[in-house]
Amino acid sequence: MAENANAALRTGVRLEVFTVAWMFAEAVLAIGAGVAARSILLTGFGFDSVIELLSGVTLLWRLSSEARGLSAPNLESVERRATRISAVLLVLLCAYLLFFGLGGLVLGQRPEPSVLGVVVAAAAVVVMPVLAWRKRRANAIIGSAALRADIAETITCAYMAGATLAGAGLNLLFGWWWAEYLGALALLIFVAMETKEAIEAARD
Repeated sequence: MAENANAALRTGVRLEVFTVAWMFAEAVLAIGAGVAARSILLTGFGFDSVIELLSGVTLLWRLSSEARGLSAPNLESVERRATRISAVLLVLLCAYLLFFGLGGLVLGQRPEPSVLGVVVAAAAVVVMPVLAWRKRRANAIIGSAALRADIAETITCAYMAGATLAGAGLNLLFGWWWAEYLGALALLIFVAMETKEAIEAARD
């Protein structure tokens, strides 16, 4: 039983290492594509990846410490601080999507089509559900509440990637620039749900 638990922990660590690396690349590419195309949708998707990167780094630290058998009483304190930071960043992301999304739509600012943005979002749509499934299998043995929350974030990222892909894809294929603003609205809904959960977790 202990061997199964240790094996699951090692798998969890490897999956979080992959998550951190993926989110870093996703954030850099999405934000870069968003800035280049003047796309609120792609930039917002990239900023959310930064927030999930922070969460992944915190969880990786926890799982690595547990896998090494180290006692770290300050880990809970660190996780609480990370949760509060994530909540603040998510509130700012909501404000960004709302303010600049509505402002860009009212002013008729047309984001340029972005092949890179579509590719990044499409890759996330494929990878995130598989990653969530692998994490869920490992957590069936580990039983970590923090990892369970991380799995929910990974699934949310898949939905957000789908919304981003739809908006950026319609702009790329048909020149429907306004579809990116609809995608940003869908993104805002998912981010708002994440924000609510993060604020509740920070209070608890």
